Amino acid sequence: MQYKTYYESPIGQIAITSDGEAITGLWLPKHNDFELNYNEPLTEAKLPIFTKAITWLDAYFAGNNPKIDFELKATGSEFREQVWEILLDIPYGVTVTYGDIAKKIAIKRNKQKMSSQAVGGAVGTNPISIMIPCHRVVGKDGSLTGYGGGIDTKIELLQLEQVNMKPLYRPKHSTKP
Repeated sequence: MQYKTYYESPIGQIAITSDGEAITGLWLPKHNDFELNYNEPLTEAKLPIFTKAITWLDAYFAGNNPKIDFELKATGSEFREQVWEILLDIPYGVTVTYGDIAKKIAIKRNKQKMSSQAVGGAVGTNPISIMIPCHRVVGKDGSLTGYGGGIDTKIELLQLEQVNMKPLYRPKHSTKP
C-alpha cells in the first residue's frame, strides 16, 4: 500500500509518498499528476516516516544541510537507480554536470562512455526530488536545464544552498519570472 501527505514549503505544496517504511516519492508543485506514477490509489496518512521527512524538509528550507536518517526507496530501472545513487553523493551547495555523472556511470557499468542524454533522462525521472538532489545537476555550459520542478524552483533551491549562480544561466527557451 502507498500513502501520501502534503507539506507546505516556500516553493509551494510538496506531496510526499511512502510505502509505510520508506519515502517513495517527493513531488514538487508542478508534479500535480504524481499519483499516475503509482499502480494503486494513495491513502492520506500520518506516519512516522512522514514526520521524519517533514522534519528534514523544515531543516532544509531553513537553510541547513540536514542528514537523511530515514530510508529512501526510489524505484526504477537498474540504470536509473544507479544514476540516483550518484545524485545522493552530490554535496550540498555543489553542482555537477550531466557529463560528470555520465563518466561515473560509464565506470560503474564497465563501459567506455555513457550518454549525457541518457543520464539526463534518468535524472528527470527521479521520484524523490530535493532529497535525491537532481536540482544540483546542470548543463556542461552552466545551463540550468532539465528540471521537472521548473527552472524557477531549481534556481530557488540552488540559491537556498548558496550555490554560486554567476557561472549558471537560465536557458533561452525557459520562461522568465
